[in-house]
Amino acid sequence: MVIRIFLFLICGVSGYYLTKEFIPPGFWGIGFGIVLALITILIETKLKKLPLKTLIGGFIGLILGLFFANFISNLFISNQFDQQQNILPIYGIIYGIFGYIGLRLGYKKGEEFFLSGIKIFSKNIPKNGQAKILDTSVIIDGRISDITETGFVEGTIVIPQFVLNELQHIADSSDPVKRTRGKRGLEVLHHIQKQVNVDVRIVDRDYPNVKEVDSKLIELAKEVGGKIITNDSNLNKVAELQGIEVLNINELANALKPVVLPGEEINVKILKEGKEVGQGVAYLDDGTMIVVDNGKRLMGKNVDVVVTSVLQTPAGRMIFARLKEESSRENKGREYYYPIDSEF
Repeated sequence: MVIRIFLFLICGVSGYYLTKEFIPPGFWGIGFGIVLALITILIETKLKKLPLKTLIGGFIGLILGLFFANFISNLFISNQFDQQQNILPIYGIIYGIFGYIGLRLGYKKGEEFFLSGIKIFSKNIPKNGQAKILDTSVIIDGRISDITETGFVEGTIVIPQFVLNELQHIADSSDPVKRTRGKRGLEVLHHIQKQVNVDVRIVDRDYPNVKEVDSKLIELAKEVGGKIITNDSNLNKVAELQGIEVLNINELANALKPVVLPGEEINVKILKEGKEVGQGVAYLDDGTMIVVDNGKRLMGKNVDVVVTSVLQTPAGRMIFARLKEESSRENKGREYYYPIDSEF
């Protein structure tokens, strides 16, 4: 705010002294200076939203355009007019046209220029399919930190700047739950960066014409030929429809759960009653739910159960079991059952 007030003062005073000789009274110059300051602040606001590489590309394009305009002017224009003639408007037109063309080309093509290879702006992303791009959900989830630490993820971990911006926005939220999630995500990223066996690269890529973060992730994956790591099922489906390979943390977790087969005996603690009459509900260490027939009466106790069936759903596994004592009685009854021969 102080800098902007200083800008208004400088522009106002400069406008007064520069125009008082031409447009009396000089107070018109103060108004002109204030308008110029407002335009400057508006330009600053717009430029802050642009990626650094786009700004640098536009600046270099503008310089090249003005340099080429100066070359054309000195080569063709100066020799065609007498020194008495006012050729300032012609110079203005040439510099304006070439400066504009250079600015537009640099702005549009800055992402494709050599700037992406200058490490001061961003590190190169390997385009050999080894890049693993993290989305916001998998960072907040936190399990990716343990996975990378164990060395199961090969290649380069890529964290786009727009994902960092979204995490920062969540961490600054007025909602305490969102704020906690955002801070957790930033802590997870900090932990991943400190892992010595992981190549982490934060890239300043952005796609101004794309609004949604998920869509930007897909565009980045297309550009570098990388894979997206997520636990968002919607992003998973959309990315796969567009030919992007997705590594889903939830699918990995389900695949790593211990296999339980019908007939196996396990010891569980009945925690609550089930939906059906007499049912009890227990959980394995990995969170898999076990529905125990006639287990309600044993709530709060550890019991041995026998698995009867396993149901696989999109949300995970569900195991159905019965009490071991009931299975033992049933098997014992079958053991002492003999069919009666019709001859006797």
